[in-house]
Amino acid sequence: MLHTSDWHVGRKIRGHSRVDEHRAVLTEIVGIAGDERVDVTLVAGDLFDVSSPSPEDEAIVYRALLDLAEVGPVVVVGGNHDSAARLEAVKPLLDLGRITVVARPTRPGEGGLIVFESIDLAVAAIPFISQRGIVKAAEIMELDPDQHAQGYDERLRRIIAGLTEGMGPDRVNVLTGHLTVYGAESGGGERDAHVFGYAIPPQAFPGSLSYVALGHLHRQQRVPAAAPVWYSGSPMQLDFGEVSDAKGVLLVDAEPSMPASVRPLPLVNGTRLVQLRGTLEQVVARAPEVEGAYVKILLDEKARAGLNEEVREAIPGAVDVIVVRPEERAKRDEATRSGRSPVELFQSYLTTRGVDDSEVVELFRELEQEVLSG
Repeated sequence: MLHTSDWHVGRKIRGHSRVDEHRAVLTEIVGIAGDERVDVTLVAGDLFDVSSPSPEDEAIVYRALLDLAEVGPVVVVGGNHDSAARLEAVKPLLDLGRITVVARPTRPGEGGLIVFESIDLAVAAIPFISQRGIVKAAEIMELDPDQHAQGYDERLRRIIAGLTEGMGPDRVNVLTGHLTVYGAESGGGERDAHVFGYAIPPQAFPGSLSYVALGHLHRQQRVPAAAPVWYSGSPMQLDFGEVSDAKGVLLVDAEPSMPASVRPLPLVNGTRLVQLRGTLEQVVARAPEVEGAYVKILLDEKARAGLNEEVREAIPGAVDVIVVRPEERAKRDEATRSGRSPVELFQSYLTTRGVDDSEVVELFRELEQEVLSG
């Protein structure tokens, strides 16, 4: 299986179109699917960046889906940025191209559970469900009225149980969804309002699942759980909160009654996003290393006429130039610290010390998980 998500086609960077990047990155994904001869591709939501995409953006997405379907069947769940009505409008056409779209919560027997007999695979599909929509989704799954009074996470756990209870041990059993799991780290480019109010615990996923393919968070990561639970992350850096994220897709090998093995595969066709900070002289001196990138610059200078123009002349890729006064700098630092996870703070600390060691970061992450679970 190939697992990808959060394409966000149509996303701009400070007004700059990224259409060509998206075409290149999705072509790269299709190439990987072909080279690896995948049996099925899972696209875990947020194909588009807005619910009313332009015709050009729709052409990019549907061309990519059809190209992936030339390799093998494709399963798509709707994300919070996608319009369920728009996806359902083209669903009959996509069905002809071996692309199964689940845009709204659906009962197992009516499309919420997709079975591929030829490859012994069953896929439970959960599109994004808002807090307002969770009761309706629960009703669709025929939960008892008294269960509707439960919290968001409890209702979603029951929906997951309803979709997966008919899965047998003779197939590879997969769940794909667009949702947030407690313990996972956001990438920085997500909309917080759609992330932190919609989380469920990792225990919601049955340990009998071979694999859980998630979208919604833009950082590629595994979430500790009884089953292999992974976010594929976005295929390119979408915002300056993602400057440290490596982008890619996940190649998943699985067989019945066994947990899947997962191999991250990098993607390289997206434009880098870089953040620079310092005086004008310090920032300009680093211009060669950010050539070809989109750059956000925090200037430790006094504001003056023509300053932005000087920066943009020296660094053509500068899309954001912010002058930070000393008192604002202190507030910014404090706000940055208070809004970040322990792992992110530790990574920042290592950066200030000139250390770039992913194994140390991973060790810190494991220690944090041990503390939280203990």
